[in-house]
Amino acid sequence: MNASPHRVAILVYDGVTLLDVAGPAEVFKEANRFGADYRIELLSPTGADVTSNLGVRIAVDGAVSSEPASDTFLVAGSDLYPRFRVPCDLADAARIPAAVAGRVASICTGAFVLAAAGLLEGKRATTHWRAADELVARCPTCRVEPDAIYVRDGTTYTSAGVTAGIDLALALVEEDHGPDLARDIARALVVYMQRAGGQSQFSAPLQGPPPRSPALRKITDWVTANPGGDHSLGGLAKHLNVSTRQVTRLFHDELSTTPARYVESIRFDLARTLLDQGHTATHAATLAGFPSYESMRRVFARKLSISPAAYQRRFGTTRRANAS
Repeated sequence: MNASPHRVAILVYDGVTLLDVAGPAEVFKEANRFGADYRIELLSPTGADVTSNLGVRIAVDGAVSSEPASDTFLVAGSDLYPRFRVPCDLADAARIPAAVAGRVASICTGAFVLAAAGLLEGKRATTHWRAADELVARCPTCRVEPDAIYVRDGTTYTSAGVTAGIDLALALVEEDHGPDLARDIARALVVYMQRAGGQSQFSAPLQGPPPRSPALRKITDWVTANPGGDHSLGGLAKHLNVSTRQVTRLFHDELSTTPARYVESIRFDLARTLLDQGHTATHAATLAGFPSYESMRRVFARKLSISPAAYQRRFGTTRRANAS
């Protein structure tokens, strides 16, 4: 153990997500029970107390400018960002201490504060899956990984939505003190040491805007209404009475995908919904139009890095749906 405490400073501000602050702080506090020596400090841009997103007032230890360099500097997220631009004073409040901190990390949409401060330029990063596209727009040079639970690029760390801040804090403790201590913390907090899969398992099925082309819209509506039909390339072309080459071009030009991948995504989204409702995996595979359970399992493994059964254990309803 180090002779002096490891200073963990968490930047908070009005509207900050309370769990983004409390989750990581609880990990470091718990680490102290097992022999670590973290000193947790809550700092605001001006040193004034702040009000969280839940209306809970957070008493701070000081202003970022008045405190010595931290070993770990964390920036919590907020629902305000990415909906609005990060104010200059908040970006400055992150930029200044980050320049002298041992390592810098963001929780959830705290990545937008780091981006506004210029701290993610040319780096790999992540944020909440809902905000990933906006982070790309705000920081084009940043290589955003929308499915990652957390990402490390040198001494800069970013994490996904809310509870992923706990995952990141555990990883930081493991980096400092090894896996045994981190495992003790995970057990004490009743959380996974390292959860399986990425953010995709938590995101809702997402479909983009309807195709502009009436011909392509006819195909996509048909696939959605009848996922178990003959949606081979030849079948789609026959349904529209056009060539297979034209079908392929339509999907490529408007949806940036192939017909086969599109059909797979429709079946995948439907299977997730059925599993959420409590259908068995084999029944979900049949209703969603997969040729077999095994074909569905391969898609889940590729997209989510977990099996349909593992997905259902996490998100299925407590009551099994009627199989009829």
